Amino acid sequence: MIQKISPLPSVDALLRTPETSVLLTRFGRPAVTAAFRDILSARRAAGTFGGQPADVIGQAADHLAVRFTRSQRPVFNMTGTVLHTNLGRSPMPPEAAEAAAEAMRNATTLEYDLETGQRGERDTHISRLLCDLTGAEAATVVNNNAAAVMLVLNTLAPGKEVPVSRGELIEIGGAFRVPDIMSRSGAILKEVGTTNRTHARDYKDAIGPATGALMRVHQANYAIVGFTAMVPAATLSGIAHDAGIPLIDDLGSGSLVDLERWGLPHEPTPRESLEAGADVVTFSGDKLLGGPQAGLIVGRGNVIAALNRNPLKRALRLDKGRLAALEVVLRLYLDPDRLAERVPALRLLTRPESDIRTTAERIRGALAARWPDRTVTVEPCRSQIGSGALPVDLLVSSAVTIEGKGLENITKFLRSLPRPVIGRVARGQIILDCRCLESGDEEAFIAQLSGTGDTG
Repeated sequence: MIQKISPLPSVDALLRTPETSVLLTRFGRPAVTAAFRDILSARRAAGTFGGQPADVIGQAADHLAVRFTRSQRPVFNMTGTVLHTNLGRSPMPPEAAEAAAEAMRNATTLEYDLETGQRGERDTHISRLLCDLTGAEAATVVNNNAAAVMLVLNTLAPGKEVPVSRGELIEIGGAFRVPDIMSRSGAILKEVGTTNRTHARDYKDAIGPATGALMRVHQANYAIVGFTAMVPAATLSGIAHDAGIPLIDDLGSGSLVDLERWGLPHEPTPRESLEAGADVVTFSGDKLLGGPQAGLIVGRGNVIAALNRNPLKRALRLDKGRLAALEVVLRLYLDPDRLAERVPALRLLTRPESDIRTTAERIRGALAARWPDRTVTVEPCRSQIGSGALPVDLLVSSAVTIEGKGLENITKFLRSLPRPVIGRVARGQIILDCRCLESGDEEAFIAQLSGTGDTG
């Protein structure tokens, strides 16, 4: 006797079921219809017939839930790198994030002058603040620091040679190189000195009729040690000005304040660079500054005016959301005594090791309960600042480590959590550095570990 196999339900029949109404409300009719069609087509191709409509609806629900989950999601950064490029660099102050959201929701005074009732300039929201904080005559802002460098070079030295020390021809993440951006800007790179030693005479000998500017690039993501020499900014600015050309100083990550006040190593500030004679200084907004992605440019008034006249500036400008966030962050710097508690990046960098260890001890138990057959311990470790800031200086920290079999399955499970946990694997251990897990996040971190799933 031949057993009769029930046919697959039709798309129309599936759409009329009460169970589907929930999916229609949540995801919309086009997406649900497409999901049913894809599932039914796959079943026909595999020769899988029969089954109940509920099976198809359940499969569609799973498919749609994955499809409509946001790709960019919050994570717990337990890598030990505070300003992690792949994880979004600086966490912003809550009030800055709120200002960005408010600006994005509403019409704003982005380019409108309330006093005159006429069109205004978007840079005015941050330019005066930057001048006050750096001592610059004028300031402007673009999309990121690479854009800032490109705009400056394209404005001051198109088709002209720009001498740069060989020891400063850096490559940052994603194989992005200073020589490449100089080439794209229209400037001509002229290498001077050697990798480890560059002298004032090297710059003087390189200057000629074809020279458009001198440029100094901060060694932000590496350090050359040993038999070394470099030309101080004050000396370099004197050489440039004697030749009648500007000095460009790219600080990379950049810090508006001296980090030594919190026990961190010194990082050059824009104010120091300008006081040393630089004509224009570029630095990032989303690294040590602790704000949104931006390329900040400060310097002489005539230089900034020339940058703003360059048509390239419009292509590189910031949107209203990031400008709103940046304005809030810059205002926090007007009160430097409270910066470490109000700017998350600085708060995490200056967090006491005893506080970090307390956090590690609190979450160790939850991790040990989840993996009772593994060795879960609290160990001292070293965090790094990251994103090209103070590359050789490490911070004392504490981590929860997991040893045993199936570490790959555990890291996969941690990444699959509602708020993924991103750590690192080294020396046969999963290392979860607790520097960036603040006390307010501990409860949420522990709660999601109790979920079900294959953890190896």
